[in-house]
Amino acid sequence: MTKRDVVKTVLAGTTPPYVPWNLGFTHEAQDKLKAHYKVDNLEDILDNHFIDFGSGIGFFDDLGNNIFRDHFGVTWDRTVEKDIGMVIDPQLSEPSLKGYVFPNPGDTRFYKGMKETIESGKDGFRIFSIGFSLYERAWTLRGTENLLMDMLLNPEFVHELLGTIADYNIAMSRKACSFDIDAVYFGDDWGQQQGLIMGPDLWHEFIGPQLKRMYKAVHDEGKKVFIHSCGDVDELFDALIDMGLNCFNPFQPEVMDVFSLIEQYRGRLVFHGGLSTQQILPFGTPEDVRRESRKLLEAGAGGGYIFSPAHAVEGDVPLENMITFIEELKAQKV
Repeated sequence: MTKRDVVKTVLAGTTPPYVPWNLGFTHEAQDKLKAHYKVDNLEDILDNHFIDFGSGIGFFDDLGNNIFRDHFGVTWDRTVEKDIGMVIDPQLSEPSLKGYVFPNPGDTRFYKGMKETIESGKDGFRIFSIGFSLYERAWTLRGTENLLMDMLLNPEFVHELLGTIADYNIAMSRKACSFDIDAVYFGDDWGQQQGLIMGPDLWHEFIGPQLKRMYKAVHDEGKKVFIHSCGDVDELFDALIDMGLNCFNPFQPEVMDVFSLIEQYRGRLVFHGGLSTQQILPFGTPEDVRRESRKLLEAGAGGGYIFSPAHAVEGDVPLENMITFIEELKAQKV
């Protein structure tokens, strides 16, 4: 059975031969692993089960001095936070789209190399990513505080903004689905350590209806829907399933009971994540990491789960802890 088949087995709600995985690391953490394994490319070491296309955050043009511009025209400062950065100039200074032109969802940079990679026969579950896909794209354009205030003071504008972003995402999804891929992955953080950033009422008013449109467009193409949302968002799982969600990431153990949720939703929703990046990985011992990894693998043995740390592994995680969970994963297939 190929890696692609193993992931499809999990998504189908049946028992896989082993728990598949897909791991992400920040630049600093990657550098540690590359030095340890003496490689320039970690993929042969990690043996990840996804093949990633598209862009998790959107293309950035390097303007120099750690300043970058994304394809929506927003500039970011990456002086401190190297992997994404901080927005320094939201494009919508007023609650209006007048004068603002959305980028081209068919921009060839997003689809570069897809045809060649797919035709090469490389094994893996094929996912096209659209990062900052809705709420996050809106706040990068308008500013977080302004957008949250707009939900109360300028609701018609928020509906227009989110609807136009969703239209863009749908057009991009349809283009991506013209290739032989398996899923579209939408990245969009809604949660805090406790509850939703905007609260459930505003989420259901503004965000839910656009997600339903986006997910339907992907399912209409015969593909699966994956999402990423950090934080305490498990109150949304039933609604998201009704909208068509197939797989949820990052599945943070600090804010939800990951083991009970795997059992509760097995056969209805697949989880991807679960290994603590706030506590166990940075502050635990290798034995702590081994114990938690084995518990997750045991819980996922019956299906409904794809192993991963709960977020991209940061540079403060000891090398030994990273090596430990990588070795635990590979030991399943021996």
